[in-house]
Amino acid sequence: MKTAVVGGGAAGFFLAVNLKEMMPDMEVTIFERSQHVLTKVEISGGGRCNCTNSFEEVTDLSQVYPRGHRLLKRLFNNFDYRDAYAWFERHGVPLVTQNDQCVFPEAQDSHAIINCFLSLARRYHIEICKGSKVQSLDDVKGYDYVVVTTGGSPKGEGLRWLQALGHEIEQPVPSLFTFSVADKRLQALMGVVTDVETMIPGTKLRAAGPLLITHWGLSGPAVLKLSSHAARYLAEQNYQTPLAVRWLSLSDQEISTLLYEQVATQPKKQLTTYNPFGLQQRLWAYLVEKALEVRAQIRWAELNKKDVNRLVNVLLNDTYQIAGRAPFKDEFVTCGGISLKAINTSTLESKHVPHLYFAGEVLDIDGVTGGFNFQAAWTTSYTVATSIVRTCSASATPQTD
Repeated sequence: MKTAVVGGGAAGFFLAVNLKEMMPDMEVTIFERSQHVLTKVEISGGGRCNCTNSFEEVTDLSQVYPRGHRLLKRLFNNFDYRDAYAWFERHGVPLVTQNDQCVFPEAQDSHAIINCFLSLARRYHIEICKGSKVQSLDDVKGYDYVVVTTGGSPKGEGLRWLQALGHEIEQPVPSLFTFSVADKRLQALMGVVTDVETMIPGTKLRAAGPLLITHWGLSGPAVLKLSSHAARYLAEQNYQTPLAVRWLSLSDQEISTLLYEQVATQPKKQLTTYNPFGLQQRLWAYLVEKALEVRAQIRWAELNKKDVNRLVNVLLNDTYQIAGRAPFKDEFVTCGGISLKAINTSTLESKHVPHLYFAGEVLDIDGVTGGFNFQAAWTTSYTVATSIVRTCSASATPQTD
C-alpha cells in the first residue's frame, strides 16, 4: 500500500511518521513544493517553535479556535495536547511549559523539532520529493491514499484543483497579523509592552493579553488574537476600521477614585511625571497628553472633573484607526480553506473523492497565537493516520459468508 502526502510541512511530516509507526509496511512519500522542508516550523515562535500549549487557561476551545473548535473538541478525544506533549518527549524532544502556558522544546530551538522529523523520516524510509508541485490527482497516480497537507493558501490558488474535484472552499483570508496604525506619537513608544484588552467598536470582537507598540503600530498577543477572531470582518473592511484599547482592567469608578486620591496626596506633582496605575512612564505621559492636550502639564491639584472624565475615557476606551495589516508579510496563518462540510468529520476523508484526506491548515481550522495551530496540525494528522490504518485493516479482513 502507498500513501502520498501532498504538501509536507509540520502536518505532513507528523502524519507520515505516525502512519509508518502504525503501519510499517505502508510506503509513504512526501511531495514538498519547495526545495526546503519545514521552513514554517523553523521560523515559528521566533525560531524556537511554540509547538503546543498546556490549554490550562482554556475553558472553551472557541476561545482559541475561531474556526473549527467543534471538530477539534471531538478529535481531541483521540489525540490532544497531552498526547502531543508525550509524543515529542517519547521521540527525543524534551519540552518545557512557560508561565504563559506556551510549550517549547527545552533546547529553545525549532531545529529540535525539525531534526526529530527528519531523523524519523530517514529511519522509516519516508521518501521526500522536493520541488514537487501537485496540481491534480494525476500527479499522484498509483498511490492508494492521498493526504493534502499544503497549509494555508492566502490567494486560494493552491485550492483550485481541489475545488474542481467538488470540494467546497471557504474563502481564504490572512489571520494572525499585526495592525498598522499611522500615529507617529504612538509609534514613538516603540518597545512598550503592557497587558490590555483590544476591541473593534460596534462588534463583539475582543481579545486580551500583552500589547506591543511597534514602529508601524500595534502587535503582541492582544492584537494577534483579535486579528484571528476578526479575520473575516477585517478583510471585509479592507483592514480599515477603528480599534479600541482598554489600558486598565479597573472600572471607571475605581479609576476616578484613584485619580482624585492623587489630587489629595500629590497636589504639587505634575500629572505626566507621577503615575498611579503602574503603567510604563512613557505610556502614561502619552495617554495624559492624548486625553488633556494643552492641559497635560498641569499639577494634580489643578485636575478638574472634565479632566478626570477625559482620562477615564482614554484609559478605558482609547481609539485608533487601523490603516492596514503590517507593512510586511508576517502573517503565518490563513483563515479558510477546505470547508468542513466537504469532509467526513470523524476521519477527515473527502466526501467527494474516496481515499483523499486533509490535515492541517488546508482545512478551515485555525487558532490564535500560542501553539494552538501546531496542535491542530498534530491532532488532524494523527486522525488521518489512524483513519487510513483502519481502512487498510478493514479491506484486508477476509469476508465471510
